[in-house]
Amino acid sequence: MEPVAAPANGRPTMDDRGLVELNDTVPHVSEIQDGKATFDAKDLTTRQINLELRSLIYDQGIRDVTVQNPGARHSLENMMSGVVVIDGNAGSLTGAAMRGGDLLVRGRVGARTGIDQKGGTIIVCGDAGSNTAFMIQRGRQIILGNAGPGLGDSMYDGELYVAGKVKSLGVDCVPGEWTDADTELIERKFRIYGLGSPPEMQKFVCGKKLYNYDTLEPSERKLVL
Repeated sequence: MEPVAAPANGRPTMDDRGLVELNDTVPHVSEIQDGKATFDAKDLTTRQINLELRSLIYDQGIRDVTVQNPGARHSLENMMSGVVVIDGNAGSLTGAAMRGGDLLVRGRVGARTGIDQKGGTIIVCGDAGSNTAFMIQRGRQIILGNAGPGLGDSMYDGELYVAGKVKSLGVDCVPGEWTDADTELIERKFRIYGLGSPPEMQKFVCGKKLYNYDTLEPSERKLVL
């Protein structure tokens, strides 16, 4: 499929389906001052946002970037380290597949927050939607509000901490034993982000039942495997 020439108005060029951004030019729309960058993502595509982020971080060495009006777009840069703070609510799939760092949401989050999370810590100051921490592999989630149905569904590992009510637990998500390490983690994160005194929280972990197929009948095992 041949790319179409960019229109004179400078708006993004899409393919015939309207799904793929063909223009791979860095927008260079950031305002940079004292080693910090800020840019408005309202009129940018997901690819343009990622190109801007890569340019700032890898080419210009900027370590503090504020993205205004991200619009809950999916597929922004996978988080490997550092800190991301969202001063409001976030949409579904927040922190998907993140591998490290801290992701702090000062408001609420949608469904499947931290889906396939592989590391790092997600802190939600408000409520979390359904299937939060779906298939989480490693890492932690700290939810100060209520959690929707299916919390930790099909989780492999990791720890979930909830201060509010849990609508229901997902498959293989079970209450966990609280340890001194949990207390240290919660108190440290609250102190770092100025969240005050930690409330009483529940801990949930993987029950490890999905790993064991030996208890199934032969006919059931054949269907599952």
